[in-house]
Formats: sequence, C-alpha cells, structure tokens
Amino acid sequence: MKIIKLFLLFVFFTCNVKGLAQNFELGKVTIAELQEKRHPKDSTATAAILFKKGSTYFVYSNEEGFTLRMEVVLRIKIYKKEGYDWGNQIVNFRSGNSSSHEKVFFSNAVTYNLIDGKIEKTKLKGEGEFDEVINKYWSRKKITMPNIKEGSVIEYKYTIETDNLSTPRDWYFQSSIPVNFVEYKIAIPEYYVYNTQLKGFFTPKTFVETNSRQVYLNDKEKNCFTCPLRNSNTKFDYLETKTTYSSENIPAIKDEAFVNNIDNYTFSLVQELSMTHYPNQPLKYYATNWDSVVKSIYDYTDFGSELDKTGYFEDDLKPILASTTSSDQKIDAVLNFVKSAVKWNDYTGYGCNDGVKKAYRDKTGNVGEINLMLTAMLRYAGLVANPVLVSTRSNGIANFPNRAAFNYVIVAVEEGEKITLLDATEKYSTADVLPFRALNWVGRLIRKDGTSVEVDLMPKKISNDIVTMNYSVDTKGLVSGKLRRQLTDYNALAFRNKVEDVKEDTYLEKLENENEKIEIKEYSRTNEKDLKTPVTETFSFTGSNLTEIIGGKIYINPMLFYTHHENPFKQEVREYPVDYGYSFLDKYAVNIQIPDGYQIETLPASGIFSMQDDLGTFKFMTSSSGNTINVVVMHQINTPIISSEYYEMLKEFYQKMIDKQNEKIVLVKI
Repeated sequence: MKIIKLFLLFVFFTCNVKGLAQNFELGKVTIAELQEKRHPKDSTATAAILFKKGSTYFVYSNEEGFTLRMEVVLRIKIYKKEGYDWGNQIVNFRSGNSSSHEKVFFSNAVTYNLIDGKIEKTKLKGEGEFDEVINKYWSRKKITMPNIKEGSVIEYKYTIETDNLSTPRDWYFQSSIPVNFVEYKIAIPEYYVYNTQLKGFFTPKTFVETNSRQVYLNDKEKNCFTCPLRNSNTKFDYLETKTTYSSENIPAIKDEAFVNNIDNYTFSLVQELSMTHYPNQPLKYYATNWDSVVKSIYDYTDFGSELDKTGYFEDDLKPILASTTSSDQKIDAVLNFVKSAVKWNDYTGYGCNDGVKKAYRDKTGNVGEINLMLTAMLRYAGLVANPVLVSTRSNGIANFPNRAAFNYVIVAVEEGEKITLLDATEKYSTADVLPFRALNWVGRLIRKDGTSVEVDLMPKKISNDIVTMNYSVDTKGLVSGKLRRQLTDYNALAFRNKVEDVKEDTYLEKLENENEKIEIKEYSRTNEKDLKTPVTETFSFTGSNLTEIIGGKIYINPMLFYTHHENPFKQEVREYPVDYGYSFLDKYAVNIQIPDGYQIETLPASGIFSMQDDLGTFKFMTSSSGNTINVVVMHQINTPIISSEYYEMLKEFYQKMIDKQNEKIVLVKI
C-alpha cells in the first residue's frame, strides 16, 4: 500500500511539473499564455519574450566549403497597444557590394488570439513579408505580423545563411522587454577558434560537449578560406565543440538619459575568429591581441597601401601650405582643404571602397578614403600623422581584440606628448573637435612600423553654452526681453549641424514653439561659418505664458524657458555609466526688471551643490537692488563619463538642481 501511494505521488508530481513547464516549441501556444494580462515580474512591460532559442552551426558543401547557418525561433506575448511594434520584425543582411553573401528566410510566422475561449491562428501571408535595401552593402528582410491585438501571442522562425565565418551574429539574451527563457547553441568545428565575450550584468548557464562529425569530399580540388580541405573523394572526420548557453527571467534593459549605446551593456554574446588550423596547414592567426588585429587591418590593400599613394593632391595642396609656418597652421590648412575638396558619402568603415585617388577625383568618398587621404596630406606637410581606428558610438565599445570592433578611422597628429585628433568627414569639425559619433572611449593609433597604441577619444576641453538674458515683467505678467547665446566646441558643432540648410523662418517657428510659444523678433546669428570662434545668436522676445498671476501675485521662474522640470535619471539603480560625450558648462546670467508698484515678496536663496571627486557643480546665485533682480546659474560637468558607482549621488545632484531652478520669484503689489 505504501509503495502504491509513493507511486501515485510520483505520478502526480511528474504530471504537475509537465503541466507547469513552458513548452519551447513553435505551434504549442497555450490558453494560459493567451489569457495572461500582464507580465508576472514586470507589470509595466508592454510585451515579453516567452522564449527565444537560437542555434548557429557550420554546414559543409564541396561547392562552398564551410558556411554558417543561424536559426532563431521566438514566441512573444503582447500585453498592451504600445507593444504592437513587436509584431514588426526586421533582420539585416549583407547584400549588393558586400564582400560576404547572405540570405535570410522567415517561416512559421503565426499570430495567436483567444476568441470565445478558443485559440485562433492567423498565418503570415506573402504581402506581410518584404525586402528593403538599406544601402549598397546592406538590406533587410521585414515581416509585419497579422491580426495583432492586446493579448496576442506571436511566433516565428528566421534563418540566416552566410559565408562570413569571421564574425557570427551577436546573440542577445536580453531585450528592451522581459525575457522568460533564452537558449543559444553554437557548434564549431575544430578548425576554427573564436574569441568569445559575454557582455552585460548576467551570467548564463553553460554546457559544453564534443561530438564527432563527418564530411564527404569529391575529387575536385579546392583551396580557399572557407574550403579548408583539399578534396580527395573520401570521408573526413573532425571534432565539433557545441556550447549551450541558457538563462531565465531576464529583466528588460532600461534605456535612460546619457547612455552611450545600450547594446554595450545588454546581456549578450559576441564572437570573433581568432585563428584557423586546417589539416596539414600551419596555424593562421586573426585576432589574438590588438597588435595582430591592427596589423591585419594595416595589411589590407584598401588600408595601408592607400596611405602610400601619391601624385594626386600635391599640386593642389602645395600653394595652400605655402603661407603656413606653425604645426597648428598646417593642421588647420590641410583639414580645411580636405573638407572642401571631398564630401563624405555617409558610408563608414576604415577601409577604402574605390580608393583615395578616385575619391579625390570624384570629390566624394567614405570615411576611410577621406581620413586616409587626410593622413597622407598631413605627412606631406611634414607632420607626424597616423590613422586611428575607432568604433563609433552606434557600433559599440571595442572591448576585446577583434577586427569587427572598429568601423571608423580618424587621424592623429603627434608632436611629442601632444596628440591632435582630426576628422575631415565632418563639415564643422575642428582640431580636437570630432563628430559626436566618434566620441567612443578609446581608439587605436597605428604607426608605420605596425605598432599600435591606445588613444583617449574623449574631449579634454569644456564646451560652453553661455546665455545672457535681460527681460522685464509688466503688471499683466507679460515678459519682454533680449537674449544672447554663445556656444563653443561641441555645443557649437551640434548647433551648426542643427541649423544647417534650415530656413530661418522654419527654425524660428520651432524655437518659439519649444519655448512656451514666445514671439521672436530681431533675430541674428554670427560666426556660423567661422569655426574658430563661438557661434552666437541674439534675438528679442515676448511671452505671455512665462509667468503666473495668482491672487494678485506674480510668480516667475527666473530662467523662464530654460528651466528644467524633470530629472533625466529615473532608475533606482543604474549599472552602466553616464556618458555625456564631453564635459560642459551651461551658464545663465539673467537680469530681471520688475514692474512699478510691485516689490519682491520671495526671492530664491542662493545655493551651491557639488559632487564628490570634482565631477560637477551647480551654482544658483541671486541678488536684488530696487526693481532689479540678478540671477546667475551655472551647471558644470567636468568629465565626459561618470561611473555607475556615482549614480545615486548624480541622481540626487540633478534633483537638487531641478528643485532649485523651479523655485519661483514672487512679486506682490506695494
């Protein structure tokens, strides 16, 4: 009897475990999943990934040798209308003039809804799937899932086939919505060794196994990178290492203000080919350390050899250099010459596409062509100039040695200990003022001898935004005044890009709407093209929405439309750094004339708040004399990047700053 009870208990337990377990196969959506109204661990989630499974493996054929195939299946739950975008799925793939050939296929795409207690399936039809060309190198396959509603569950599978063995697709365990379960498997033949990096703040469960595999070869001899085996009409055995990574209940990665690139901190796996070891061939190294990475890049025919090309610019550049004497003059002259001679075609990459000579002749080129050309011209001018490999902010931080870490190149001029960084793709850049896209921690300077050194890309100089504002307030609360604003360095660069090719009327209309519907007159702008001086704008303004009259009292925010009302830092805990891109000083000098017959009832007290380790300061200074109130406000951040360990302090600093800015001047009748 006791044995029977134990057996029944075992059956009960087993059945319940099976009943509670998530089914990680397509086509097995449950009524419970469709009935779920909100995510059990994140009630704010608009959607959730119920499961995501991926598998990357090598496929051998006598025609192509080894190629890579990646298969991914997902099930996603839609909780709210704001989550409908998860019904649009996009996979980018190399196409056109890309050096790699790739294909993408979607399948098993179904939307599930619960209708009158029954599961309704709506399959994706042909009109919901299409290709789009991104540029001459990339395209994307896109599906739009049908019949999406609140409560829907969607499933789909996609497959990527590629001959690019150097960089398997990155795998993301984490997403902007919660992930209940995720699993990734990658099986690698013994001929390939990859550097593997896990990013983010979680560690997956990992299981490694080794299996024997076979390929059958015909008698056609092949000898190429993806075809390591000389065919001999025989069977060939090799070992394959399969690694399985899995994790559960991963919270959504929360984006916030001043994040460099959220992908840098998202729980993910990145791999890069380190070496190959084919039968009867020596080891071939690709990315074992930074020196080997930069050497392989420098040895590319579309990189290092392009630096040595001459005979296409000397006659044009010689008269430009004739009047220069100092290094700074030469740097400015060459930089401005390249910017005016060749326009950027919006393609990144450190290598040349058509070559520096053709880019110079056609007056257009990619990043590599323009900045390698700049390097050669600076060398011609007698300066020590070398390329600097960079990963743009959108490409992520170059954390470990791999060729795919870089997608950009700038130029460094060395004078002793001094390094000046340049980029001729940006119309409004100057020496040591790079495009914002290039301000991504560190780059690697490559010298002629093949050695490399890490270079700090983050600006050392503070960029200013200085506002002087004089205004008066009448008895009806109408504000009339004049404003002058000066911007330097990165603030000036951003402003010049913002107003470029924008008609003044359009710009002013937007400026008025963004600043409490003020009316702007007598607008002028100076130094817009003179990049060595601060760009300045001045205007007169009036506004009827800038004060409040309550109970006969006039309430004024002294900074008017420059007042910040919301703390940009909202998370309780932030595990990734705060990245401003550059240090800055925002300063406001405000002079206020109060109306006759009124006096000051309340004037915000002066205050100074500072963060430890000289990270930043906020000053709010007030004074008054007769009918005049003076307010000086300064907000200064002294370092481009603030570590997450200071986050709590930084959040409190900003809250104090916002609270102080929102303290109002109160005027009462005499």
